[in-house]
Amino acid sequence: MKVLFIGDIVGEPGRKALRNGLPPLIDKLKIDFVIANAENAAGGFGITRPICEEIFSVGVNILTSGNHIWDKKEAIQYIMEEKRLLRPANYPDEAPGYGSIIAETPAGEKIAVLNLAGRVFMNQLDCPFKSAKAILPKIKEETRVVIVDFHAEATSEKAAIGWFLDGEVSAVIGTHTHVQTADEKILPEGTAFITDVGMTGPINSVIGVKKEMIISKFLTQVPVRFETAKGSSMLSCVVLEIDSETGRAASIERLQLKFN
Repeated sequence: MKVLFIGDIVGEPGRKALRNGLPPLIDKLKIDFVIANAENAAGGFGITRPICEEIFSVGVNILTSGNHIWDKKEAIQYIMEEKRLLRPANYPDEAPGYGSIIAETPAGEKIAVLNLAGRVFMNQLDCPFKSAKAILPKIKEETRVVIVDFHAEATSEKAAIGWFLDGEVSAVIGTHTHVQTADEKILPEGTAFITDVGMTGPINSVIGVKKEMIISKFLTQVPVRFETAKGSSMLSCVVLEIDSETGRAASIERLQLKFN
């Protein structure tokens, strides 16, 4: 099974890169299933129903998210209706929406996606390590193929959960920091790992935001309302090859495609 995981989609530039890049990439690489993190897809903050539907229409099967999932109020109702849009599973049980899903590829193979959020420099949610251990046994009754989106700030926390889940899941893919890391690997027990898959959004920016705004904030320490940068964009992703019977990853390859 070949799975494509797309890094944090940021605003219209990110959605444009997705529209231009994803359909030919699916055909060229013979991708069976596509996952994307979309918590920044609406103007750089949050998600809306029309934008979700737009992203699904170009070939994405499941959307994950993180700490910005609630930034648009309409997402609260929508996430209760659309099970293909996930929020981190370690939010309190009372939070709307779903933290995991078991889906099928066009060939009928089952694949699970589990969304978790870190706690270092982030909101103090339930422990992602314990949450994963509690959720995985039920998931693995149906499929051995499990992809984890770990939405976290600290590289140490991301690395730790990768090792913690080695052999338990097919892949642990880091999101949130928007900068693609060069540490993709297959861990000893067969779990693919990368600290951060990167951003799908504007190239000439600071993690998707107009660079002038970020520089001004660092220089003055005065809060500003961030705006998504414009111009050329990139699509950041990883391609995973997974044994659908054992759930073990055979390979992980990172890609960045650029668009004018």
